[in-house]
Amino acid sequence: MVRPASRIAQPLRHRLQFQQTRFASTNSSTEAAQKKAQDAFASAQKYAGQAAEKGRKFLGPVGDKFANVFGAYREPLAFNFRVAREFLKQIYVAERLQPPSLSTVQNAYNTIWSRASNLSYWREIFRTGEYAKIGIYALEAYGIFKVGEIVGRRSFVGYNIQ
Repeated sequence: MVRPASRIAQPLRHRLQFQQTRFASTNSSTEAAQKKAQDAFASAQKYAGQAAEKGRKFLGPVGDKFANVFGAYREPLAFNFRVAREFLKQIYVAERLQPPSLSTVQNAYNTIWSRASNLSYWREIFRTGEYAKIGIYALEAYGIFKVGEIVGRRSFVGYNIQ
């Protein structure tokens, strides 16, 4: 059975109308955030250009020879890098990978503090036996902290002073 052309185009028209109305709604805070993001991107781009120029000066002829090693593959590699960068940007936005907002962090710490200072909360934990789970979480956090210290010192015990 073949659908008439008008029935095929109907969902497409509906989708286009949906997208137009969906993206038409903006407010001042969204516009301000977009402006701030654009400014940050422009400054990052400027600093990246300066860093690339300093890198060229530092490497000098050795860097030019290394760049010429790629020869004809130089442009396709640069293009593929730009495509991958744009793809990762889309993933970042779609998956909402941005760090938590300040209010989220404040709410989390306020919750932890209010529970830690509430005596009835501790009674309930010991009554239900959840103190073991909290102890395990505390032990994990301490272990991660200690591993970070060991990696930072590059030694298991103390600093090498010589």
